Formats: sequence, C-alpha cells, structure tokens
Amino acid sequence: MEKKDKQIGKKTLTAFAFMLPFLLLYSMFIIWPVIQGIYVSLHKWGLMGKVRFVGLSNYTRFFEDKYFWAALQNTAFFVIITVPLLILAAMSLALLANRKTRMQKLFRVCYYIPNVLSVSVVSYISKFMVSPYEGFYSTLLHSMGILSPGREIMWLTEPNLIWAVVTSTTVWWTTGFSMMLFISALQDIPEQIYEAAEIDGAAKSHQLFRITLPLLKPTIYLVLLLQIIASFKVFGQIYMISAGGPGNMTRPLIQYIYESAFLKNDMGYAAAMSYALFVILVVLSFIQIKFQNRTEKTA
Repeated sequence: MEKKDKQIGKKTLTAFAFMLPFLLLYSMFIIWPVIQGIYVSLHKWGLMGKVRFVGLSNYTRFFEDKYFWAALQNTAFFVIITVPLLILAAMSLALLANRKTRMQKLFRVCYYIPNVLSVSVVSYISKFMVSPYEGFYSTLLHSMGILSPGREIMWLTEPNLIWAVVTSTTVWWTTGFSMMLFISALQDIPEQIYEAAEIDGAAKSHQLFRITLPLLKPTIYLVLLLQIIASFKVFGQIYMISAGGPGNMTRPLIQYIYESAFLKNDMGYAAAMSYALFVILVVLSFIQIKFQNRTEKTA
C-alpha cells in the first residue's frame, strides 16, 4: 500500500513539474496583471504612478459619465450589426468551401487570406477603397456614370456610411476564422445522413434546414460567443479608419478607455471601465451558455 502511495505521489510531482513552467508564465502574464489592474482601479493613478487611494469612486464615476455610455452604445450597436452578418457570411462561405470540387482548397485559402492580414493593412485598404476623388469606389462610380463629375460620396464623414464601412471591413477581415470552425463542424457530419435523405427524396434545401443547420447548432453557439466577445473589444480598425468620428459617433468603449488612460492620464478610471466591460462580457457569456443549455435539453 505504501509503495502504491509513493508511486502516486511520484506521478503527481512529475505532473506538477511539467505544469510548473506554464503556471509560472500564466501567473506572471495573466493572473498578476488582473490583480494589479484591480489595485490600479481603486486609486487615482497617472502615467507616473499612484497618486492616492479613492476606493470605489472610479467605479461609481462612469455611471454619470455620458461619454462612457455613448461609447458603450456605439460598441453595442457595432456588435448587433456585425455579429449576425459575420455568422451568416462565415456559414455561407463554409458551405461553399465544403463542396467537393477541384477548386475546394483554393476557395478555402482565398476565403481565409484576409484573416491573416494585420489590422493596419486592413484599415489602409478600407480607407483607400472609400476615399473620395481617388478611391476605388469613387473611381468606379464615376467611370460607370453613376456619380456625376464633381460629386463625391463622403463615406468617412457620414455616420451611417462610416458604420457601413467599419462593419463590412470587420466582416470581410474576420470571417475566415469562423468559416474554418464551420468547415470543421460540417466535416463531422456523416455522409450517410445525406445519402439517406437523398434516397427519401429530400431536396437540397430540406437537407440544409433539416440536417445541416440543426447539427451545426453547437458551432453556431460557439461562434456567436466568440464573436460577441471579440466585437465588444473592437478598437483597431475603427481607430485607424475613422478615429471614432465623425465627432465621437463611432468611438467604441475600448477607444474611450485608451484615451482616458493615455491621453487624459487617468489610468485608474480606465482600469475601472475595463473591469466594467469584463463584467458585461461575463454576464452576456453566462446568459448565452444558460440559453444554449436550456435549448439543448428541450431539443
């Protein structure tokens, strides 16, 4: 019995020894920054360091901050518009790229390529496409006679148009990752199910809505969760395309946190807003997981 206990203890120590490097790095770069961020959020803190302890005042402050709520509203609007479009685009491309053709691998590569581009490259391409006078869309519309000479569409100064630019750019850029998740899920569906459906005379549309989509539900929930989290953290493309303009009409919450921390020298308040965003994401994730579990039980 003692020999067996020693063997178990030896295996436990060996396993812990293998886990120790990861635990040290995870604690150093994840756990400690989280603890430090909470500490910062409880203080008046500038770029030069701690000024004084203020308790929860940073957390109560943003309840009266109209710019915080405006930025949160802009972020929520971006999420509501972008996430459904992205899921629909990713699923459609996955269905096309999963078809057994000679060009299957080429289609997958082409659909995924935008995902490997950096945010600066994507933003530059987007700004070039919609720039007045010399941009791609402007030149195309003038050459087709749709726009009269001297008339231009100001994509980056009209609120509705700038949102269209930002959301379409984001969908084009980030669809590839979600598409690969859907392709992986599609390949897990047994071919025998489709063969049996064809024998029973089921049309392709019926197979899509009665077989494919129901079996893709877990992946749809996963992509929905990941994209909601990613979209709430949007910053780079909006900052580089519109800088949050015109005015502050497209400024997301992450940009406001960034400006509060590094432009207004208010790190404590920025940290508090960051944890408010964290709580929002945790709540949304919890609601979605509970909803998913409930629908799976009733199915």
